[in-house]
Amino acid sequence: MQSSILVGVNGPAVWVRVEGKGNFLNSGNLKEFAQEMVNRGYREFVFDLKHCAMMDSTFMGTMAAVALRLKELGQGHLHVVHCGERSRELLSGLGLDQIFDIHSNGATAPKCQEMKEKAAGAVADVQKKERTETMLEAHEALCEAAPENLSRFKDVLDYLKQDLHQTTARK
Repeated sequence: MQSSILVGVNGPAVWVRVEGKGNFLNSGNLKEFAQEMVNRGYREFVFDLKHCAMMDSTFMGTMAAVALRLKELGQGHLHVVHCGERSRELLSGLGLDQIFDIHSNGATAPKCQEMKEKAAGAVADVQKKERTETMLEAHEALCEAAPENLSRFKDVLDYLKQDLHQTTARK
């Protein structure tokens, strides 16, 4: 299955449309894109999951990190539209319904000013260390969003920290 993340802006809102899978492979580029948009002053993010086949914990943690950053800034929201039942179960199961506005329907992505950046696809894949850092940050965000997630992801966090330590020690 081909996966991509399409992005654009419409007025004050950043739109992110997930086509296929939202996973650890495209989370690093999404993280960089979202950081840049926040740095440019955007505070409203809309994730359209209409064509999202699945999301892994790294991708959901990356979404959580965006929402937590907006909360830290004291302004802005992350909205999820066209969220199917399975995606809602995944997000709610991690407590993310407490920090996202989740809607099963919603406006379709408007005609957006196309961005030159792409969150995934045309940009070369991030290096292993950067991917591991992104995965670690995403899982830490899941635990910050809902502390009960710590027991779910303790082993993942330990593994990623150890992997980063080994990667750094080799250099």
